[in-house]
Amino acid sequence: MARLPTTFGDEIGIALGNLADAATGTLTPTIRLGVTGLSRAGKTIFITALVHNLLTGGRLPAFGPLAEGRFIGARLAEYPDAAIPRFAYEQHLAALTGRSPVWPESTRRISQLRLVLRFQSTKLLSGLRGTSTLNLDIVDYPGEWLLDLPLLGLDYAQWSAQALERARRPVSRDEAAPFLNALAAIDPLTDATDVAAEGLAGAFTSYLRASREDGRALSSLPPGRFLLPGDLEGSPALTFAPLPPPAGRVRHTSLYAMLERRYNAYKDVVVRPFFRDHFARLDRQVVLVDALRALNAGPDAVADLETALTEILGCFRQGQTNPFMRLVARRIDRILFAATKADHLHHTSHDRLEAILNRLLASSARRARFAGVEIRSLAIAAIRATREGTMQEGGETLPCIIGTPMPGERLGGTRYDGATEIALFPGDLPEDPDSALQPDGGVHLNFLKFMPPGSLERNAEGAAVLPHIRFDRALNFLIGDRLQ
Repeated sequence: MARLPTTFGDEIGIALGNLADAATGTLTPTIRLGVTGLSRAGKTIFITALVHNLLTGGRLPAFGPLAEGRFIGARLAEYPDAAIPRFAYEQHLAALTGRSPVWPESTRRISQLRLVLRFQSTKLLSGLRGTSTLNLDIVDYPGEWLLDLPLLGLDYAQWSAQALERARRPVSRDEAAPFLNALAAIDPLTDATDVAAEGLAGAFTSYLRASREDGRALSSLPPGRFLLPGDLEGSPALTFAPLPPPAGRVRHTSLYAMLERRYNAYKDVVVRPFFRDHFARLDRQVVLVDALRALNAGPDAVADLETALTEILGCFRQGQTNPFMRLVARRIDRILFAATKADHLHHTSHDRLEAILNRLLASSARRARFAGVEIRSLAIAAIRATREGTMQEGGETLPCIIGTPMPGERLGGTRYDGATEIALFPGDLPEDPDSALQPDGGVHLNFLKFMPPGSLERNAEGAAVLPHIRFDRALNFLIGDRLQ
């Protein structure tokens, strides 16, 4: 697995950032957990559930430190980096637990939060000193930004060749047609104008956005900031598009030269700072995967998700580091790939969902494990929106899920209003995970989006208890060993 290319300046910046982290954590050890996933995979819900469960001592029987009675508690603390927005935990929790619960807004930028965890250590020397403390720094960032990191190793001609090859695939024909038509009408060697660049970039962005809709659910289509531009919207660094190789000499004033400069500016202004200042300073990582959305869209979307996951895994700075090297060079030593929305299936298909995710990760995960990284795949629901039951259909008893579909969701000829609870047979996933990549491979799901649970239990202190599926196992894998 190739390492991302970095400059000497990048490595100096990374080392200085790690030294600054170490300086703030001299007395209290710190673990930096990155949380990412492609759009609508549930990053905001995952982090909100993580923070709430640690703050309230939620029902987490598979979270070792809590099950063993060693986890004392957690509190929110001020984050040391004043330049990064704070994750809006309180607002997101209010949206989920209010009188009329709604799902919180999706991640559109980087954010952070610090939790201070107190626990009783199992280590002899630590136990003699009393309770132990660990800072858990949670870094939330869009998965689309992660897919941009391979661009650091590609020049404009290489990226253009890859992007155009993807646009011309049969699966992309409908979405890419307006962009390819605009491209065919342009001579890359003509004199550059902002109008031409903006028109081409707009058509390219529309194609990227259409490819992400549920009907296609394609994943591996950088640049990610074209869909989440933030403050850079309309800037030259986000106003370019791929061009075919020119047939003649490229003049400095040509459209090809202009878009090449803007592509390089995108790498320098957007991609490289994210890698240097945030991504390269992580210790652990969770990647949330909406595999059901890809399965529902068909084998082309599943194959594209496999490509995206391979590229994502190739981006991480992987391996073990000793405490002294960690002062200047962090490595990610544990990665969790979590197939979210497990509550949209009956539990009899959860193992099959994990098997499909493992199949998509197979080759790249082997290389990562060889580098010393622990990798795990789980089917989870950070907040469970459905419960299970049975239903009768055609004289047969079928396992079903029970919940309230989101307003506007459709199944067959029925359009749901967001207030009506239904029982739904969601379908079964195939026993053979390879069949998910084959045309008509047996994946036939009744896939709906559900409202958050409307009535939550309360613990003895009055805090909401968030129902989940295997969230405790995910938490134990990510930080349980650091609370020994």
